[in-house]
Amino acid sequence: MGLLRVMMPPKLQLLALLAFAVAMFFLENQIQKLEESRGKLERAIARHEVREIEQRHTQDSLRERDWSASSPSDNEDDLVIIYNRVPKTASTSFTNIAYDLCGKNHYHVLHINTTKNNPVMSIQDQVRFVKNVTEWKEMKPAFYHGHVSFLEFTRFGVKRKPIYINVIRDPIERLVSYYYFLRFGDDYRPGLRRRKQGDKKTFDECVSAVGSDCAPEKLWLQIPFFCGHYSECWNVGSQWALEQAKYNLVNEYMLVGVTEELEDFVMMLEAALPRFFRGATELYKTGKKSHLRKTSEKKPPTKESIAKLQQSSIWKMENDFYEFALEQFQFVRAHAVREKDGELYVLAQNFFYEKIYPKN
Repeated sequence: MGLLRVMMPPKLQLLALLAFAVAMFFLENQIQKLEESRGKLERAIARHEVREIEQRHTQDSLRERDWSASSPSDNEDDLVIIYNRVPKTASTSFTNIAYDLCGKNHYHVLHINTTKNNPVMSIQDQVRFVKNVTEWKEMKPAFYHGHVSFLEFTRFGVKRKPIYINVIRDPIERLVSYYYFLRFGDDYRPGLRRRKQGDKKTFDECVSAVGSDCAPEKLWLQIPFFCGHYSECWNVGSQWALEQAKYNLVNEYMLVGVTEELEDFVMMLEAALPRFFRGATELYKTGKKSHLRKTSEKKPPTKESIAKLQQSSIWKMENDFYEFALEQFQFVRAHAVREKDGELYVLAQNFFYEKIYPKN
């Protein structure tokens, strides 16, 4: 090249350099295009492989789902749900849905009937109950329900805890319903004589007379039910109990609904736990037991009675807990369902897996 440069005139040398530069530019451009094409091909191959893996995963999932619908897995057969139902929160209506579905969905329903409906168990009964729930294999899968306050299973050395669910209600509406229930019963067992039967005094008259059955202290129920088996839970007006109840609600309960939106609660349970609640939404909408228990002779309280109760610090705490639960329920619902044409629909699975290695 050096000899040619000496022998060639300057103009030819310049042309030769230009030609060489153009050739190198063309060659680099072709190499770059080849690199880009190779990159596109590799990405296309990778996407194809991921799709194949996803398709295999989907097919396997469908086969597993079809199999589990007819033959539940051992893991599902070991499930236990505890519904420590708060009185007068539509708990009978919801529980009867569980009774109607247990035969079809192949699980057991057990009512926890404590003496005098005492929501606090003795320490020895706590041990017995935990042992039954965890070791009674003949009764699994199981749906336990009863007016019992929350019980922390890990305190007894249990590794696998049951799934807790519950429903709460506006505290004043719950108290009014309970007040008339004690006097007039309901349409579920109309012939049963209630503890306050014969007392014709209305709730408003009770509030006006500062009666004990409508006192603010009677509002203190939903907080201790969620707080649990600690003495402080049952100290009326305890701030510690309120905070513990909130903690348990978000950390120990899978889902807590509200009476006023019970259908949405049922729908979300069916989506999350179909092993127990498959068919529950349709049953709630069309079944005769969806609104099973209505308190008889119930009269709505006046604004004056409500305002008087709302002056109490106990109402403020119970209402704080109710609004906390309502906000949490609405948050969970917003991420679980969508509304279309006035109807709610459960969202389909909204996550998937990709870049799965090693490749088979």
